[in-house]
Amino acid sequence: MDSTMDGKAIVVTGAGRGLGAAFAEYLAASGAGVVVNDVDADVVAEVAGRIRTAGGAAVPCVASVADPEEAERIVDTAVREFGVLHGLVNNAGLNYTAKPWDDDPARARELVEVNVLGVINVGLAAVRRMRETGGGSIVNVSSGALMGQRGLGVYAASKGAVASLTWSWALDLEDEGIRVNALCPKAYTRMVWDSPRRAELSKPTETPDRIAPLVRFLLSDRAAGITGQVVRCTGTQLHLVGHPYFKAPVLQRDEWDLASVERAFAEVLGGALEPYGLERRQPPPLREWVPA
Repeated sequence: MDSTMDGKAIVVTGAGRGLGAAFAEYLAASGAGVVVNDVDADVVAEVAGRIRTAGGAAVPCVASVADPEEAERIVDTAVREFGVLHGLVNNAGLNYTAKPWDDDPARARELVEVNVLGVINVGLAAVRRMRETGGGSIVNVSSGALMGQRGLGVYAASKGAVASLTWSWALDLEDEGIRVNALCPKAYTRMVWDSPRRAELSKPTETPDRIAPLVRFLLSDRAAGITGQVVRCTGTQLHLVGHPYFKAPVLQRDEWDLASVERAFAEVLGGALEPYGLERRQPPPLREWVPA
């Protein structure tokens, strides 16, 4: 393996298992010093131990990204141990499957606190450090579910928020020398096992380590100039996720009332309705005319 990450100090959140563990181990094998973060002390110690046994540099940090003070401590750990922070992989996340009528507001809040506020908390702490030292790179872990997926409404919403945050931060931080991109990985992990529908679409051969080279690239100087992108990787496929846009035709009137809105949909917009969800389901008025 080349020395792409030699001398880099990287924080990986949610690094105790699955994708996060694969990212941490791969980055360390590439020469980076890695802060291995998770809320589970046992798995943190195990991953950090494997990295050290293999000759890499790793420091464990047991902390919750959902707590702003603990998020600050995660970043401070990197600076204390390695003297600087070059990169952040905002990977920590929760997932569960529930139909809207069965969903639990408390469970939804917990997921949002980790998947959205956790990304914000650690990201803000990292940005403050990176500005002091001339820049860095942030990789936020989103998901293809951001387009909408059955039974995963709250999770999908959280990953859509991560994508929006990525685009916004990329705009704000470019002049500060900080690149911000998002990753939509597809891998066979515990998060997939807990979702029967997603498990049907994933294979055991789709291991998390197959995504790690993309993370290393986005964190490295080889990705100079690449910011504000959402990148999907399945292990075999690599592509960009298109940015949402305002779709033509854009209808214009001095004022819209109920009758004119209804007419606009009946005569123009009704034929331009968008398929929705990750499965690209056609809206009911178009199903008779457009093949599924």
